[in-house]
Order: sequence, then C-alpha cells, then structure tokens
Amino acid sequence: MDVCAKQPRSSYESTEMQLKTILNGTTNYKSFVFGKIWWERDTPEGYIAVEIEPRKNSKAICSECGRLCPTYDTAQEPREFEFVPLWMIPVYFLYKMRRVSCPEHGVIVEGVPWGDGKNTQTIEMRQFLANWARRLSWSETAECFRTTFGKVQRAVKWIVDWGLKHRDLEGVKSIGVDEVQIHKGQNYATLVYQIDNENKRLLDVEKDRSEESLEKFFDKLDTEGLEGKEVKEEEKRSKKIEWACSDMWKPYMNVIAKICTNALNILDRFHVKGHLTKAVDETRKEDVRKLKEEGREEILKKSKYIFLKNPENLTCRQAEKLSELLGYNLRVVRAYLMKEDFERFWEYKSAYWAGRFLDDWCARAMRSKIEPMKKFVQTIRDHRDLLMNWFASQGLSSGVVEGFNNKVKLTTRKGYGFRTFEALETVLYHTLGKLPEPESTHRFW
Repeated sequence: MDVCAKQPRSSYESTEMQLKTILNGTTNYKSFVFGKIWWERDTPEGYIAVEIEPRKNSKAICSECGRLCPTYDTAQEPREFEFVPLWMIPVYFLYKMRRVSCPEHGVIVEGVPWGDGKNTQTIEMRQFLANWARRLSWSETAECFRTTFGKVQRAVKWIVDWGLKHRDLEGVKSIGVDEVQIHKGQNYATLVYQIDNENKRLLDVEKDRSEESLEKFFDKLDTEGLEGKEVKEEEKRSKKIEWACSDMWKPYMNVIAKICTNALNILDRFHVKGHLTKAVDETRKEDVRKLKEEGREEILKKSKYIFLKNPENLTCRQAEKLSELLGYNLRVVRAYLMKEDFERFWEYKSAYWAGRFLDDWCARAMRSKIEPMKKFVQTIRDHRDLLMNWFASQGLSSGVVEGFNNKVKLTTRKGYGFRTFEALETVLYHTLGKLPEPESTHRFW
C-alpha cells in the first residue's frame, strides 16, 4: 500500500468556520449584511475590520422616530464601531452612514441596530463591558479588555440609564430606608430598597439624609413611567406600600408618616439592638474610667467585643474571659445581662405579652441607675408604638437592608471610592438595582 497516497479529508477538515458565520450567529442586524473582513495591521496590536453594508433595496430608518424613510445621501468615509474583541483582538465594524429625509424630523442620520447616537461602541460592546464591570472594578475591567476607564464608565452609565427607563415599579409593598456614609464627615446618602420576599433590590439613591431626600424618592415612585397620565391620589404607588422599615431617624419617620398613609412604619430589630449595644459599650467605658481613677486592676482591658457579640459568636478565649467577668459586680456586667435578657422580646408571638415584657424590662432598667441604659429606655418609650408594629408585620426585618448596605460598602471599597455622587449612584444601581437590560442575540460574558 502506498503510504504516500492522498488520503480523503474528513468532514471536519473540509469545513472551515468563517468569521462572517460567527457574526451572523451572534448578532441580528435586519436589513444589513456583513461584507469584507480582514486583519488590519496598521497598529502594533492590529485589529479585525468588518465592513457592514445595507441590503439591496432596503430603506433606512429615522434615528428619532424609527420610520422608514428614503435615503438623502451617504457618507464618503465609514464610521468605526467597536465590537466585542475576538481572542483579545479588537474588532471594529466599518459602515458608511446614510442620511434620510424624514417628513417629521427632516434630514437626519439613520438609525442602526448596533449603535445609537454618536457612541463609538456597539451596544454589544457596552453590555459586555458593563457586565464585567459588575464583577470587577471599572479600572480592572478597562485593564483586562485593553480599553479606557472612560469607556467602561460610559458603558455602565448607558446600561443603567436604559435599565432605569425600562424598570417596573409596580407592586412595591415593603420598603427599607437607611443611610450610608459616602465620604468622611457628615456626608450621607439615603438608600431605599424593596424588601418584598419575591423581589429585593435597590430602588433609589439620594444625596443627604433629610426629609427632602426621601420625598424625592416617593416623587419618583409615583411618577416614573407614568408621564402624561393622571393618577388619583389613592392609586399612587406610595399609597400601596404596606410596610416601611426604618431606623429612628426622625426625618425618615416624618416623611413615611406623611406620604405612606397606608403603611406601618416598623422600627427594625437590628437598629434597636444597635442602640442597646451602644448603651452597653458606653457603660463599659465609664467602668474602665472609674477603675483607672481608683487605681484598681484593669480587668476590663480588651473586653469591648466580649460584651457586644452574641454569646454564640464568642471565641473560646472570649467565652472564658466573659465567664470570669460575670463574677464581678460591675455596672457593665449588669448592662450586659439586661441586653441579653432583652432578646426575649423578639421571641414573643403575642404583641400583648411582648408589650408586658417590654414595660417590665424598661422599669428594671430604670431602677438599675445606669445612665446609658436609662437613656436607651427613654428612646424605646418614645417609639414604643412603632416598635410594636414589628409584631403586626410578623417579624419583618430589614436584615436584607443591612446585607445590602454591606454590599454598598464592598462596592465602594472595590472601586477605591468615587469622586462624584453621580458615579456612586451609577455603580450602586448597576450592582444592586436588578435593572433590566436590552435583549441580545448572544451573551458575550
């Protein structure tokens, strides 16, 4: 047998995948076809150039109204649109833009399905960068895909604006309101979340933590997507909210009471517990200072987190230290025991018996003569009705809000902070807003 005889080629060897086939499979540009494709080497890295041509006898559309219009003229030089890179090789679409004669908008540049406005990136490229920017920082995304920080930022801004324009705000029944510090000093942002079981997401980001900040959110809630439509007062979305979870910040409570007239305002368990642990820590500081003034042994040294943690979260060494400290007659020990006893309040099923327990606990705390605890009791008594709403909601908690706030801090830290509030607002919507995105033929990420 002649080993040098020509062997028949396999079906795999005789089938060559073309770039045009890949592009047709991953895009859906009606009325347009891919023309010549070549590897341009006029740059150090090179790029793949793809010509796009309109189908024969096809009409262009007006970029404003989408109406089919006759062609007025065609550009002599093609515009470049950056597409998703292939094997980390940049890909550019080249297309000679047409102008159309629109009866409504006059002579205007046509609309194309892969881009809009004067953006030099295709829609697919912007979605590609924006989705990677959800996983990485903007700087890391730009570095990984050999683009610029500004292009990544604009891609994220575009997809967030699109999502906000197309999101659905109907059916919001439970909200959580909280503030986060965005810069050093008294620089805060008001965050509003939807905390319904079936949908948890960020709804709004506003500057400051004032009444005006929260009122802006409710204005958006009642008007977004309803431009030009008259909505009766009782049919507004804000009137359909049933539960509003917040801390004891008075401006928030005032706005919720004024606008969400059908909602129960709930003082969240996490915020109440935060005030109580703060009272315990203040008591500890006073005891440390008193022991030092009297020249006694510093037995409370490095004990801060022993009194603040839940018992089940203590390390073995911390548990041993706590067991030792409980043998001393210190005010912080009594405050700690009262703090742990207060946890029974959340275990009641009946609001009546929970109220009885709360009143008894407050009376005992007032008799303790521990000033930070007495201050906490006064706070509780001032907001008793709102606190009891927790039982009416069957234990609705803004633990989800605390989880979201942790993600806010992580996002800010990952981006090494943001210079402007607009950039922070964009990245938070992008990360936590669960915004809709334009449909695409293929997912590139």
